[in-house]
Parts: sequence; C-alpha cells; structure tokens
Amino acid sequence: MQNSQITQQQWAAKVILAVCLICVVLVIALSSGNKHGYQDIIKSGTLTIITRNGPSTYYQDRDQETGFEYELASLFAKYLGVELKVVVADDLDKLISEVETGNVAFAAAGITKTPQRSKRIQFADSYMNVTQKLVYRLDKKKPKSLQVLLEGTLVVAAHSSHAQNLRKIQKDLMPRLSWIERDDADVSELVRMVEDGEIDYTIVNSNEFEALSAFHPNIGAAFDMSKQQQLGWAFPKYSDQTLITEARNFFQLMRVSGLLSQLEERYYGHLNQIDNVGTLTFLSQADERLHKYQGLFEASAVKNDLDWRLLAAIGYQESHWKAKARSRTGVRGLMMLTRNTAKEMGVSNRLDPVQSITGGSAYFAKLKNRFKHIQEPDRTWIALASYNVGAGHVRDAQKITEAQGGDPTRWMDLKERLPLLTQRKWYKNTRYGYARGNEPVTYVQNIRRFYDLLVWRDQPEPSQDRLTEGSLFTANNYKTIEPLTTIN
Repeated sequence: MQNSQITQQQWAAKVILAVCLICVVLVIALSSGNKHGYQDIIKSGTLTIITRNGPSTYYQDRDQETGFEYELASLFAKYLGVELKVVVADDLDKLISEVETGNVAFAAAGITKTPQRSKRIQFADSYMNVTQKLVYRLDKKKPKSLQVLLEGTLVVAAHSSHAQNLRKIQKDLMPRLSWIERDDADVSELVRMVEDGEIDYTIVNSNEFEALSAFHPNIGAAFDMSKQQQLGWAFPKYSDQTLITEARNFFQLMRVSGLLSQLEERYYGHLNQIDNVGTLTFLSQADERLHKYQGLFEASAVKNDLDWRLLAAIGYQESHWKAKARSRTGVRGLMMLTRNTAKEMGVSNRLDPVQSITGGSAYFAKLKNRFKHIQEPDRTWIALASYNVGAGHVRDAQKITEAQGGDPTRWMDLKERLPLLTQRKWYKNTRYGYARGNEPVTYVQNIRRFYDLLVWRDQPEPSQDRLTEGSLFTANNYKTIEPLTTIN
C-alpha cells in the first residue's frame, strides 16, 4: 500500500514536472520568436514599432512623418540611442497579432487597455486617459440616451475597444442592441461617413474626437459611452521586461521634464479654439478666395523657407484674405501691416496683395530669425505671437515666465504669462509696458487651427472605390452584431 502511494506521488510529481517543462518550452519558444527584445534593439540599432494611420497616431504630411504616437516613439528611440522604423497596420486585429507574435517591439497606436487585450499582450504605463464618445451629425437631434441606438445605424471599427464595450452593454443592459463592425474602415472614415449621412452614429475615443472634429465641423459628441480608459503602448506578452522597464522610465522622464505635457499641447492644445461655425466659414472662404492668392503664398514661402499654408493661415487670421482690409488701429492689407512694418519691409502700397503677402512673409521670417535659439514648433508659435503683439512684448512675457520658474522657450509656458501684460502689477516693471496679452494667445491658437485645416484640405482624396456605398457594405468587409435573444 505504501509502495503504491509512493508510486502515485512520484507519478503526480512527474506529471507536474512535465507540465512545467512544457510551459517553459512554450515561453522560450514564444520569446525566441521575438527578435525585438531590448538587447536585439540595441545591437541592431533599430527600434521597430507598429502603429495605425490617424490624426492622433501617425500620418504622412507631404515629405515628413508626424502624429502624436509617432512623436512619442521617435523620442523613445532617441532615448534608447537607436533609429526608429515604423510599420503601419491595416486594422486593429492585425496590429495586435503582430505584437503578439513578436514581429515588432511594440505598438504605439493609441491602444486602449482592456481585459480582453491583456490576455494577448501586455501594456506599459498609461500616458493618457480617454473616454468613448458617441458621434452624430449636428443637424440631427442630439441623442440623450442609449435608447436612440435601437433605431439608427451604428458602425464601429472591428476588433476595437468600442466593439468590446458594445458587447458588454448588449449583455448587461440592452439585449436588443445591434451594430455593424467594419474591418476596412478606421475612425477617420467612420466619422466622415457620419458627417456625410451614410450612417447615423459611430464611436471614437475622446482624443480622436478632438482631432477629427477640427476637420469635420458637422459632427458632434452626444455623450460618453464609457468611463475613463487608459491608453498605453502594447508589448508582446512573453517578451523580456527590460524594454518595458525602459519605456516606463522614459514616460516618467517625459512627465517630470514636462515634455509629455508639451507634446499634448502641440497636438491637442489648440483644437477647441475655433467652433464649428468658424471652421465651416474658414473652409467655405478657402474654396472661394484662397485660389486667388495661393500662388503668392507659395512663392513667398519658397523665398523665405516657410510653409505656404502657415502664411495663408496668417493671412486669413489677419484679414480673411481680403486685400483691401483696414482696421481701426491703422493696419491695412491682406497681411495687415503697420506703416512702420511696411516701410521696414519695403512695401509702398499695403493694399496691393502682392506687396502685402511678400512683405508680410518676409517680416514673419525675420521675426522667426530673432528666436532662432528656440526649437520648433515653439519657435514658430512665439514668432506668430510677435507678429501680433510685437517682439518687445513677447520678450517681456518671456522674462515674466522665467521669473515664475517657467521655460521662456516653450509656448505652453509663455501663453500662460502673456495675459499678465494686461495687469499693472506685472507690466509696470517691463520694458514695453501694457499689452493686450490675451490677443496673441488667441491669435496663435487660431492660426494653428487654420493651418491644420489647410494641411488636411491639402491631403489627397481617398480612392473613389472606398467612397461608394456599394463597396462600403459588402459581405467581406463588415459584420452585423445582432440583438441577443437571451441574456446569460
């Protein structure tokens, strides 16, 4: 009997050992498939990440790459001392699969942390909190509750956290809820479909809504579909922890240094400056007036090493592209030059659009040169503020910023102090005295928004086959989630 017990115990021990060995082999196998661990990255000198196209993640702007996630990943690559290589995924499921199998180091793609995803991948520390927002067309009645979804057409991206949240709502609250999941359309296209009236509703994260609503003035956010959720970089489940530790150290440094806040301000700090009516007016006037002066802006941009769309945005903010514009304070013309500035730049007729654009562009380039010690894009924003209120007042605000412990070379710090120039306790000790300090802040934020709109307007149109209804709703690229017949 005792020998039988020993045999059974030994047999159980062997089974447990075998299971452990299988687990170890599995982990090693999975890890060995990942050629993007920390040591591999340092040795190869290349950090390969995967992302997705979108205004809050990654996109090509003419000859350069940009996007919030791209900027973060670029800074991390610089932190590691390696080059960055970017892979773009067609859809979320492929993106997560590429991470899961170790074909990339990680995903920097605005990925929401969810329990379902945590079974397949692991996340570094969160860098942003978001909520899911229900998007609708503004000329429709604003939805007040989830009940409206029982009637309209709701479409979301397949494999998204939005689809996961809808399944939970369907199971827990609304078994009759149904929706369509698209695996060939990202949030940008879904928002466009809402604006064009092709569908009634979609769901996007709050940061994506802020970015997209700037270019789609006919959409609105009805209400939050979720509580706050965290965004994070996604790593392979069984990768070594060194790279994740480095990512956590990197984000801690970004927070402490203020660089993360600065990056957020660059991408999101100006988006709510212009309301939907202002956006519609701008786009309408761009269609009606800009073609008259675009060639002048482009020629001046080449001459002064500037972006013509930025010069055009300045022109719109100054005069709405009206060559004969005049103000109460005596500034005139399309670029609204003062007499002194016109004389300085050799402009004899401020109401001549050729002279105005040429002189205004050269003057802005001259202002930028005064702040050449400041890195971009802060250098541009500070030069814009100088164009509006004068370089002397800007330097006064920089001194106040420095005295208060801020960074005078950062626009996000400077824009908090410029309004102090309206208060006697502050301007009495400055060289140039009182200034309407709120105006340059609004001025710069407006131009940033107008510039973004021109960049978006300048992008090539999607291929026509993506825009026809027949290609949007076919059996191969979407599935309908039907109502539940029973609640489990």
